[in-house]
Amino acid sequence: MQRTALAAALFAAIALSACSSAPEERDALSPSSAPSSTPTDDPAPQPAMPPPSPPAPPAPASEVRDAGSAGATLDQVVVTGARARAEQEMSARMLAAPAPASAPLSYEMVAPPPHAQPTNTENYAERDDNPAQRVAEQPVSTFSIDVDTGSYSNVRRMVRQGVRPPADAVRAEEFINYFDYGHPGPESLDTPFRATTEVAPAPWDQRRHLLMIGIKGFDVPKPQLPPANLVFLLDTSGSMNSPDKLPLLKQSFAELTGQLRAQDRVSIVVYAGSAGLVLPPTPGDRKDEIIAALDRLEAGGSTNGGDGIRLAYAMARRGFVEDGVNRVILATDGDFNVGTVDGGSLETMVADQRKSGIALTTLGFGTGNYNDHLAERLADAGDGNHAYIDTLQEARKVLVEEMSSTLLTIAQDVKIQVEFNPAQVAEYRLIGYENRMLAREDFANDRVDAGDIGAGHEVTALYEITLAGSGAERLPLLRYGGAQAAVPAAGSDELAHLRLRYKRPGESDSRLIEAPVLRSAIRAQPGEAMRFAASVAAYADALRGGTHLGAWDWTAIADGARAARGADRWQLRAEFLDLVQASRALVADAGDVEEPALS
Repeated sequence: MQRTALAAALFAAIALSACSSAPEERDALSPSSAPSSTPTDDPAPQPAMPPPSPPAPPAPASEVRDAGSAGATLDQVVVTGARARAEQEMSARMLAAPAPASAPLSYEMVAPPPHAQPTNTENYAERDDNPAQRVAEQPVSTFSIDVDTGSYSNVRRMVRQGVRPPADAVRAEEFINYFDYGHPGPESLDTPFRATTEVAPAPWDQRRHLLMIGIKGFDVPKPQLPPANLVFLLDTSGSMNSPDKLPLLKQSFAELTGQLRAQDRVSIVVYAGSAGLVLPPTPGDRKDEIIAALDRLEAGGSTNGGDGIRLAYAMARRGFVEDGVNRVILATDGDFNVGTVDGGSLETMVADQRKSGIALTTLGFGTGNYNDHLAERLADAGDGNHAYIDTLQEARKVLVEEMSSTLLTIAQDVKIQVEFNPAQVAEYRLIGYENRMLAREDFANDRVDAGDIGAGHEVTALYEITLAGSGAERLPLLRYGGAQAAVPAAGSDELAHLRLRYKRPGESDSRLIEAPVLRSAIRAQPGEAMRFAASVAAYADALRGGTHLGAWDWTAIADGARAARGADRWQLRAEFLDLVQASRALVADAGDVEEPALS
């Protein structure tokens, strides 16, 4: 009897001790002091990760056996019940907790399909060729000059890759202006440029003629360039992670850095998800620092071009040089996808900034997602020029050999207007410049923006004209059209009258240059420069469909360019001949090759 009472008392003491220790065990197992919810409030169980520490060991088997023989009243407070609740709460907390960083979930490691190909999202502005105009109805042609060359080098990249270029990627004026034609320049900077004309039969149709207008800016030697305040605005987003993008970009700007002088200043601004300053204004002779800053750049993140542009202009204003070169050089694939992404908004932002005397040059890089349309528009709005860098050789051409013209602007808002004499010319067609056309009244409106000319720049424009009475007119006579306009009193020998307007940098009022184009100046055969320019224009037309070439075909284009190759110091004309042959094969196979999908 005493033994039975003693055993009962011992079991009661053990049970009470277990009940009082349960909260402490729960606190020891809990990762925080905050109370946890009951098991019935937890979400459905998920696949559990290994716990950070093992649970408390179960009660010894002897205790369980002894508790089972104690009686019904003691079964309500057995030790195993308290531990079970603690283990349930701990398991629920472990299931709800995030997985440790060292043990990533399996779905994050799933590889993409082995044959997945990225979508081609390159963007080009849609446009149509300039139509033929009847002089009796539209005697005046007005357009802004264009010194861009990006279309040619971008198309060259596609042809080398074996891809037929989309028609809208081909801009004839940028093909023509990629090459030098030896136009004579002015003798001094007092007259920033000189304009010349040449008229001769068109090589693809002897019944028609070509009018070539050549403009040459005054060439300032590199040592005489004024101090430059340059901001390198570089896209380091994830889309630039490709050998033809950020690595080529770094090499290109290293080439430019090698041309800088002690009086020049360089800042480097980069942008990805946000914009940042990599290099504050630094003298140009500290080349090691500038190149080291370029070498540290890595690609990653989204593309917030709007923030980058704002910061770049802020740095340009901070280092502004009076009577010097102040320019932002934007290098990008144009794939803006966060922040200000609308092209119109970015264009407005850049247009507002150009009023402060800071120009914008854009350099395009890469393939697959290149936004040609945006890069060209930003350069136009920023009183700058646009080039496409597909090779290190092209980088040297743009940033080293043509550095004076790329950086120093000598004439702004340059506009061309040609008034044709209906007594001498029946029709005309401007080759290229479709996105540079201006209204007639814009010519004398100094508030209308136009293109700029850099030091040493050449600009070439070609008109195909049909002389009156030649029988080569394209447009039928109007049934109810008026009689032929009267011959102007001031000389019937005039084919046309050429007018140019421009502003000196910093001035708000334009200046006018005028010159007649005489019929007596028509040459029996075109000169070498015109023949090569005509071959380049024909090549651009052939890539766009070949609707203006008359009897000319690919063989005639190649033969014409080869015969007019002339002095070819940098082998650019020889390279052109190779492109003609490669393009001929692409166009011949166009029925069997699908063009890249473009946005």
